[in-house]
Amino acid sequence: MRGLAMQCKVEIIRIMRNPYYVFWSLFMPIVFYFIFTRIFNSSIDNEQEWQAHYLMSMTTFSVMGSAIMTLGIRLVEERAQGWSLFMRITPLSNSAYFFAKMVGQTAIHILSIIVIFTAGGIINSISLSPLEWLLSGVWILLASAPFLALGVLFGTMKRVDTVSGVTNLTYMLLAISGGMWMPIEVMPNLIQKMALWLPSYHFGNGAWQIVRGNVPELSNILVLTAYLVVFMLLSTYIRRKQEAAV
Repeated sequence: MRGLAMQCKVEIIRIMRNPYYVFWSLFMPIVFYFIFTRIFNSSIDNEQEWQAHYLMSMTTFSVMGSAIMTLGIRLVEERAQGWSLFMRITPLSNSAYFFAKMVGQTAIHILSIIVIFTAGGIINSISLSPLEWLLSGVWILLASAPFLALGVLFGTMKRVDTVSGVTNLTYMLLAISGGMWMPIEVMPNLIQKMALWLPSYHFGNGAWQIVRGNVPELSNILVLTAYLVVFMLLSTYIRRKQEAAV
């Protein structure tokens, strides 16, 4: 148990030192939030609602990126450097190794949520009830599970430069087409139809519903659960084949 706790601590420290996390998960979302709510907001009818909506967009954007990129790239790096092979000869089990990564990543997600929520409160003095703040944070934390599973799936790739390019492209496509950068209502009809099948849209929509005084839609939960199961099954299958080949 002590070894698992130490491994969780190490994972958190390593993520905090990762430039991908600091840039994409903290710096960029706050910059985007400031630009789109303080500079390019002249034609917005309900300014307060838009500011709360876009804060949720940038927070989900941050957490999604951390789950996909930080986790996926780190897994490939560790395997390429022989670290994951070394961990097999330690008392720490393989499942505990991955559990520690999930715990570390979840702790980082909590930090991202707190930092970006605080930034939104400072920049625009967003007025949400304590319950709405809490529910939004809990939703973003729990609903990020499919993206953690996607990060683990990308972590089965062999080359660091390959996974870096693939995760960056996937992250940007999911964010843009899922309505995190701009509402899908202003996008072409084809993109709007595609968004309804993307995990990024359902991830963001759950938080958008909460700040409007509603609850996440059932479709948000079902779609995200389906993606979680698919990503977990794929990553488990690929990893077992890789381990059998060693």
